[in-house]
Amino acid sequence: MSAVPASPSAPSAAGRRAHSSSLPKGPLDWRLLLAWLTEDKLLSVKDGETVAQRFAAGNSAQHPLVRLAGLGLTRADTGAVLELEPLTEWLAQRVGLPYLRIDPLKVDVGRVAEVMSINYAERRKVLPVQVGLNDITIATCEPLDTDWVAEILGHTKKTVRLVVASPLDLQRYRTEFYTLAKSVKDANKKAGDSNTANSFEQLVELGRSNRQLDANDQGIIQVVDWLWQYAFDQRASDIHLEPRREMGAIRFRIDGVLHTVYQVPQSVMQAMTARIKLLGRMDVVERRRPLDGRIKTRNPAGDEVEMRLSTMPTAFGEKLVMRIFDPDNTVKSFEALGFAPSEIAQWEQMVARPHGIILVTGPTGSGKTTTLYSTLKRLATDEVNVCTVEDPIEMIEPAFNQTQVQPAIDLGFAEGLRALMRQDPDIIMVGEIRDLETAEMAIQAALTGHLVFSTLHTNDAASAITRLTDLGVPPYLISATLIGVLAQRLARTLCPHCKQPDDALQLDTLADAIKPWRMSGKGQPYKPVGCLDCRMTGYKGRVGLYELLPVSEAVRGALHPTVDMAGLRRVVAKEGLRPLRLSGVMKVAEGLTTLDEVLRNTPQWES
Repeated sequence: MSAVPASPSAPSAAGRRAHSSSLPKGPLDWRLLLAWLTEDKLLSVKDGETVAQRFAAGNSAQHPLVRLAGLGLTRADTGAVLELEPLTEWLAQRVGLPYLRIDPLKVDVGRVAEVMSINYAERRKVLPVQVGLNDITIATCEPLDTDWVAEILGHTKKTVRLVVASPLDLQRYRTEFYTLAKSVKDANKKAGDSNTANSFEQLVELGRSNRQLDANDQGIIQVVDWLWQYAFDQRASDIHLEPRREMGAIRFRIDGVLHTVYQVPQSVMQAMTARIKLLGRMDVVERRRPLDGRIKTRNPAGDEVEMRLSTMPTAFGEKLVMRIFDPDNTVKSFEALGFAPSEIAQWEQMVARPHGIILVTGPTGSGKTTTLYSTLKRLATDEVNVCTVEDPIEMIEPAFNQTQVQPAIDLGFAEGLRALMRQDPDIIMVGEIRDLETAEMAIQAALTGHLVFSTLHTNDAASAITRLTDLGVPPYLISATLIGVLAQRLARTLCPHCKQPDDALQLDTLADAIKPWRMSGKGQPYKPVGCLDCRMTGYKGRVGLYELLPVSEAVRGALHPTVDMAGLRRVVAKEGLRPLRLSGVMKVAEGLTTLDEVLRNTPQWES
């Protein structure tokens, strides 16, 4: 991995002035910054005099940019607040250097930490961010203090490229990067001092290996703690520890896309995996078969976060995946999930029914669990008994009575559902209908006066009906019990800070994508640009796309012993079904996402 600084634009006149021979060298002085701000018309003369009087009254160890940003000053030309990032970007332009917002996901921590010691970096207020074959990119908040550049050039024999970064970012990441690099290095050194690899593995199988000791080593503890907090900070939904031939890879899934974060030696990854398995109450010795576990920890804000652990043996060792369940993200309002007002009204009308079956369909990772949990959370009042049978239990919810499927003891979905029928439930959630036995039990529960929620893996809502018939469920039972089907997908949303109107995308193009449906009204599509807040991807967060199919009388009339899929689609289309692609294109017209995202995540309507 590497961090590439923003491409430097041509230095402005101010930048050229900053590099003149008359410019003082050394650390930045607040008087010089005030003079530049006034000269560039960013600060009025009156505000400059007020700040000068305030700063002259006492000394401060804070960086001048941090002091200025803390005053809440406004630009004389636009009235915008002079915060730290805009001030840092302005300073970079003033001195004619590129500006960089450090993205830790693009920094090879191990390599940059070898360029200089942490004491040297702190003394010079710098941080290496990229190490190339012939050059090194170093971020600084003191662009006029460059005497040390010759020292690095002589030490590394590489050209030094300077970029300007926020003083607070430099302080934060300097500590994080060097602490992480030291922990990994110390842990790897300790592993290297132990026995050979073969004897090491034999000791593990005997349960008396050094690996358990390494799992509790301070360096490994620090690396694992850093990994979790870093994942929470980056809004990751999954953490992957993947053993490879030479180095193990650590990857985060953010907004549905995997990002490589760090690479560690195999010995360190093995110890990290052992540490996490210990905390998840998993069998550390067992590495030949998949294992599951859970961990509860806290995010930087102090809120409790639960993680589901899963291991899988691979060619180079145990692969570990941690799925993060943040309560704020697992249970949301329907508006936050992306439901349109009309869809909310329809969905609430369906879930208010006293009995019947409601299905949520979509592939893995499409947000089905979040939709079900958010719905059940609203229904789980003190007067209602909500019971679930799940595989696995995604998130522990105190308002539910949750049961974990245990195939080893013959406790599957059908058996669990059969037992729940004797537990006086009002609402039942079955994790997934996989076979005829489970489907028959769900139908029996619906016929006996229970509201049943479950999931299926189908491409759209109408396909859920044919999937039930393929399993062997008679159409008359589907007609008698099925209330409705919700198909859904997740699409990345455009970053609100950098998205721009997409004048090249015509509404006619959107209309072509949703044929035979038609668009009405106006809209303004936007396109991704990429900024520091979204890591130059142009996207930040995800939104749900929904296809809601209430089972009306007309739909029931189409459910005969030989269900015709084409005929069923024509019926649901006449009933006003809004397919997934249409739902997505409407969000494109609203400026929430892009047409490429919608086409990638939704199926074409088959009439």
